[in-house]
Amino acid sequence: MPGADAKTDARGRSVWTRGRVLAALAVLTAGLLAFHRAVPNSVGRLGSLLEAFLPWLGLVVVVLLGLALLRRSAIALVALLLPVAAWTYLFGGLLLPGARSGPHDLVVVQHNVSDENADPAGTARALAGAGPDLIALEEVVPPALAVYEKSLASDYPYHAVRGTVGLWSKHPLTGTRQLDLKPQGIAEPWSRGLRTVVHTPHGRIAAYVAHLPSVRVRASGFASSWRDESADLLGKAVGAEELSTVILLGDLNGTVDDRGLAPLTSRMNVAKRGFALSFPAAFPLARIDQVMARSATVTRIRTLPATGSDHLPIAARITLS
Repeated sequence: MPGADAKTDARGRSVWTRGRVLAALAVLTAGLLAFHRAVPNSVGRLGSLLEAFLPWLGLVVVVLLGLALLRRSAIALVALLLPVAAWTYLFGGLLLPGARSGPHDLVVVQHNVSDENADPAGTARALAGAGPDLIALEEVVPPALAVYEKSLASDYPYHAVRGTVGLWSKHPLTGTRQLDLKPQGIAEPWSRGLRTVVHTPHGRIAAYVAHLPSVRVRASGFASSWRDESADLLGKAVGAEELSTVILLGDLNGTVDDRGLAPLTSRMNVAKRGFALSFPAAFPLARIDQVMARSATVTRIRTLPATGSDHLPIAARITLS
């Protein structure tokens, strides 16, 4: 109205009294970020569903910021400091540059190559082109296995395959055995885990390669019970490992924030730098391909260019203790 204070709107609300709904949403977003473990999993595994996409709450903050600026709401802008601080605490470190490589570093590549990959030879060349010490593959099925073996043989003379997972190495492998990660509800043959020992110039490392069951978002919620059961079995296997240094590579069908992977993330270090969203390859939404380590540090993780798979390959640098 004419003569009204420029700091108030037509309804007489000031910058400190308008935008209360936006402020409330900002506080709610901050609460979800800071206390995501408090969201229960008892109904539809909503907690795990939230944690699968937790970094994307940053987009909610961006939208709320835009609306707060449009509304010229000071209270909303102040409230937005809470989710900004929470997101930065959780994920800000992943955006920082990694440390320089050192003499005790290993480079590893992890890739679900897809059982429908029409170009396994091209995929193998692309992965080897990154120059890693180790290459872990999942969904390795015949006759693609023979192609991977032939294509990688010159640079990776050592390899071990159990079921549909395999590890190719520049260093000798011994003591390879299959891991029993099969959930009780799966009746058909199912072999998607292995353990082997890598004899590196820096000592022996126990390497685990795993492909955990898929998860689904359904009307009833987040279907992850098989994945969680398999993750628990894998966590127990890692926990019983006698070698001090352990590297785990695999398609775990979960993010490191997902409590379903707690049997692993509670025992192992995860990447300190890099988001490396790996799935789906066409529009990556989450990193479900993981590299973890015990008695070692995953200093940086990144994605590699797309192959014939529906996953992106990821490469990680591991600093041995």
